[in-house]
Amino acid sequence: MFNGLTNRALGIALIVSCGACQWDSEEGDADQGEDAASEDDEDSSGGGGGGGSGSGTDSGSADTNGEDVDTEGTGSGETASGETEGSGTDSGETDTQGGADTGSLPISPLCVWNQAYQENYEADTVEAILADAQSCYVLIDPFDSSAAREAIPQIRANNNIVGCYISVGTCEDWRDDFDELEPHCVDTPWGQWAGEYFIDLPDAEVVEIMGTRIDQLADWGCDMVEFDNMDWAYDQDYKQEYGFTVTETEAEAYSQALCDRVHDAGMWCMAKNTAQGAEGFEGGTFESYTDDLDWWESDHLQGFLDAGGLGVIVHYDENDCEGALDDYMGTYGEKLSFICEDPAIEGYQHFD
Repeated sequence: MFNGLTNRALGIALIVSCGACQWDSEEGDADQGEDAASEDDEDSSGGGGGGGSGSGTDSGSADTNGEDVDTEGTGSGETASGETEGSGTDSGETDTQGGADTGSLPISPLCVWNQAYQENYEADTVEAILADAQSCYVLIDPFDSSAAREAIPQIRANNNIVGCYISVGTCEDWRDDFDELEPHCVDTPWGQWAGEYFIDLPDAEVVEIMGTRIDQLADWGCDMVEFDNMDWAYDQDYKQEYGFTVTETEAEAYSQALCDRVHDAGMWCMAKNTAQGAEGFEGGTFESYTDDLDWWESDHLQGFLDAGGLGVIVHYDENDCEGALDDYMGTYGEKLSFICEDPAIEGYQHFD
């Protein structure tokens, strides 16, 4: 189904022929990352990040990951620990964007860093990520921050997975391609996030606009693409309030088309707040709140973890982050990756 990708779990690591995923350091990347660390971080707009459109809603049951798909064969790659995992049939070199080798998702759980969005306090800075993030999942918004974009080589050289943010369910008026997307969006701005408008119908033009973003992320060296607001079409209250016309079936097909584009570009797909429409995705991130814990369909997150994928909870405004992690691990097990917004430090607390 996807060129160069298999969803077959080997052990508990998901093996993927991924053109942008390489875990051993490259000396040539270090200087560029160090330069980026000295730049002032550009402010992330925060729009659409914290609190995706599905927060607190029931997105319904869905087919999740773990089904075998037909492939052209996968190469072998190194895990985050440096151990080689042979994954199959193609022992030759992989033709990739950016020249990176084939790789595999490291064994979870992973520490998590997040420069792309926040809910109440400051997101992680590029400087802190370069100093402290090692063998983690690091989410950035390279379209919104040149410092984050230029730091990608060094972030990867520190053995991290670089996840890159796009909102696939909204038009954001600060993005360079807003004028192209605007005709495809509703007229009323989303009340929760200034400057954002829900996509009305994700037709072929929208897929191509998003595909151009995806191709750019691959050129910059991202490993994974996080699909924020992919659950917008499943929220019936929002649909009634804002009047978008997309059906659930159309939204699922849209997510699949974009994930195909991500896979073709040699990267992995990270779902956001749902597994509906996420068949073949390699991971899922779910946003959690102190007054709205575990609001999603639990089998959606569990499905990613059981398939050997990356399952992340971003938990907001929590005075007892360790307790919240213990509670969630009691539900989802030790493979869960977790980051927690802590009022005491007015920022994210990270867990190895």
